[in-house]
Amino acid sequence: MADIGKINVREYSRVDAVIPIEVRVVPPPERQNMKCFIAGETVLPDYQIPNEVNDPVLAEWLKMLNSKLDAIANSLSVRNEKIPRISQKKVNISGGGLSFDSSEKYVIGDMLEIKMILPVTLSSTLYVYGEVVDVRAREDYFQTAVKFMTIDDDIREQIVQFVFKAQRDILRHKKG
Repeated sequence: MADIGKINVREYSRVDAVIPIEVRVVPPPERQNMKCFIAGETVLPDYQIPNEVNDPVLAEWLKMLNSKLDAIANSLSVRNEKIPRISQKKVNISGGGLSFDSSEKYVIGDMLEIKMILPVTLSSTLYVYGEVVDVRAREDYFQTAVKFMTIDDDIREQIVQFVFKAQRDILRHKKG
């Protein structure tokens, strides 16, 4: 019989990814006005996933081009907003929240503003708000888990699309 403590009760699929992200604590006076939004929104057109490429050399070229296009899109997005470059961090993200490593120790219950750029969108930055639900001290950093709060369906959908795209890319890479 399965151990009840080990059953996955998550509402959304999760994926590890490296994305541009910036985090700040929302001071209590600002908390009543928190509303997620998208800055500089330009959504990439919906596209059909092409069939697998049987030629391994061509497949490697296509992966390289895709990586370069993602890097260019992220770079353009940052330039178009005329903001300082957002540093890339490894996160574990889902439609319900994310976790990340930080040198700053957040406290459970802190409300965070998370600014992030996902490759699903071009020239847009997502601003989402979340509550710190777990903080674990590691050797020289803190692993912080955040549950999204007051998030719009459109923004959650973009995050979910990003997660599914990243999962497909991982599966393709494993297939070789």
